[in-house]
Amino acid sequence: MSEVSLSRRRFLASGAAAAGYALAAKPLLAAAIQTPDAGLQTGAVSIPVAGGEMSAYFAAPEGTSRAPLALVVHEIFGVHEYIRDVCRRLAKAGYFAIAPDLYQRHGDVSKIDDVQKIIQEVVMAIPDAEVMADLDATVAWVKQQGKADVDRTVITGFCWGGRIVWLYGAHAPAIRAGVAWYGRLEGADRPQTPTHPIDVASGDLPPILGLYGTEDSGIPLASIEEMKRRLADTGQDSEIVLFPGAPHGFHADYRASYRALAASEGWRRMLAWFEKHAGGPGEG
Repeated sequence: MSEVSLSRRRFLASGAAAAGYALAAKPLLAAAIQTPDAGLQTGAVSIPVAGGEMSAYFAAPEGTSRAPLALVVHEIFGVHEYIRDVCRRLAKAGYFAIAPDLYQRHGDVSKIDDVQKIIQEVVMAIPDAEVMADLDATVAWVKQQGKADVDRTVITGFCWGGRIVWLYGAHAPAIRAGVAWYGRLEGADRPQTPTHPIDVASGDLPPILGLYGTEDSGIPLASIEEMKRRLADTGQDSEIVLFPGAPHGFHADYRASYRALAASEGWRRMLAWFEKHAGGPGEG
């Protein structure tokens, strides 16, 4: 298994490097945010994982090896342009951001034009244990490259990735802070998904900020309130913020679910949360 140096300007051609949005994400909003890569090093890399290699997209400030590491866990549509842009936004804020393609073993979701097909053929097939191991491998790879401060690792994720933020926080003691954007808190207990965020709320978690909308049809308010209760009962240094009127996917600026005020306020809170609990990018 090969490794790719971050000093290279051109990287492996892979799903994580392909331009554009996932087919199933359409119709797209014309006003989707596009963050330029000026002043950044960006591209696709290949990370050794069990059974082969996993592609990932990264973005980092040029000229530093001490930027905090920010893991970005993709939504149901995989590492498409929106997630790559989130990485660039984090890099502009001073982070070494990397989004591994956690779906790669199970299919290229960017080429699937039906959401239900993605869920049935890819999402339902992925074991949480595999995801935890792949994120571990991502952190280990970044550490080996010596291009980021892994002692100040943070994690954020959206939708499917929001759920993973809670689980990985419980799995990885080295995580300093996390921000979960509207990830489901409860679900069916299957061999692939034996544990859910609400199950780890009373355990050993890093400070996690959950960002949810009151109009999210897929995440009941009762579930959110129960999560808040469990976090409070055990004195967790975590917090959940509810945005009035916001639906699921309110940060996804390429979709009709986008709510600019909630998205910008959530982003501001995320950066403040990371700085509070992991130290700002300039503190390494």
